Amino acid sequence: MPKLSIRDLELKGKRVFIRVDFNVPIKDGRVEDDTRIRAAIPTINYATEHGARVILASHLGRPKGQRLDKYSLRPVYQKLQELLGTPVAEVVIDSPIGAQALPSIHFADDCVGEDVKQASERIDNGDVLLLENLRFHPEEENNDKEFARQLASLCDVYVNDAFGAAHRAHASTVGITKFVKQSAAGLLMEKELEFLGRVITNPAHPFVAILGGAKVSDKIPVINALIDRKVDRLLIGGAMAYTFLKAEGFTVGKSLVENDMLETARQIKERCGDLRVELLLPTDHQVVDSYEPVKGDQVVTKTIPIEFTNAGHAGMDIGIECVHNFADALKDAKTIIWNGPMGVFEEPPFDQGTIGIAKAVADAADRGATVIVGGGDSVAAVTQAGVADRITHISTGGGATLEFLAGEELPGVAALNDRP
Repeated sequence: MPKLSIRDLELKGKRVFIRVDFNVPIKDGRVEDDTRIRAAIPTINYATEHGARVILASHLGRPKGQRLDKYSLRPVYQKLQELLGTPVAEVVIDSPIGAQALPSIHFADDCVGEDVKQASERIDNGDVLLLENLRFHPEEENNDKEFARQLASLCDVYVNDAFGAAHRAHASTVGITKFVKQSAAGLLMEKELEFLGRVITNPAHPFVAILGGAKVSDKIPVINALIDRKVDRLLIGGAMAYTFLKAEGFTVGKSLVENDMLETARQIKERCGDLRVELLLPTDHQVVDSYEPVKGDQVVTKTIPIEFTNAGHAGMDIGIECVHNFADALKDAKTIIWNGPMGVFEEPPFDQGTIGIAKAVADAADRGATVIVGGGDSVAAVTQAGVADRITHISTGGGATLEFLAGEELPGVAALNDRP
């Protein structure tokens, strides 16, 4: 890797500011999905085992510069205690700290200020201090110079392990690097750059990309980049498939379509043909029919071929035939990247297609393919399907993954020091 790594740093006794991505779903004060927290544990453990005094910082949600309880990182702090397995006695920093040593894992009520600075100086080697939500301060997203300087005052060296936030030029991802002597990648960041970099530079063939989600417009840069990099097959599902299907002349009824993207969809199909990229679209789908009555609380659904779609149908998920077709397209694959759900994943029974693809990519990984899964719903699907441990690499980035695959420079990566 061309960037400095945490492995290259002298950590013992140093205050190490680790920017992590703990932007996780929280419900009723508890973390619903701890995937991103677990992904950061190897870096945290590496730092503490090497005698570092660790300061963790993250954002959560979009509080828009306001201090809102629903966006507090306290539930993450509780989950972190469980995952690190270190006994603690919680002490919240809301007044000057005395000479008493802090517990092994500690939570700060803010991310800047004199109390937080004192806490960062008093923690012992091997201790962890989790700061409160960075985005409680509007200066974070504005990449404010003075705010970045305050964050830097908490540490001796900086480590970015938040790949999911690397596409944002914020104070904790870019600004802080101007005020520290060394800025390095964490173990998770290293892993993300390794696997995604391999897809960009030297993927094993056959190379298959599966893209889903709602909008073609969100995926155009990555679609074009993948075609340019000679992906062998491009499988498109989710609502974005309806824009392609309508561009081909199919009736898609009330299914979600970006009409201003129809010509773009036609151009993408033409490019695939010119470059001998096989483009696969759904052949059947699960629909709801506005002409059918709702029975109690149960919406009437049915699976039909695409060509049987009428004006009253709204497509909600790919059908079983499509799942089989997509799975067949993976059988000889050596590299697979999947981003985006195949239907309205958050509303069963319209999660079936996405779950089916999750099992298919896991089977491909078992056959030796390098499988990279990214995007919140795709990651949730492999977890829900019970196959997450069979996936080669689960990317913690959403937008960052797409921008990286599209060949765009990520500010949070560019800001790190290059290896000598």
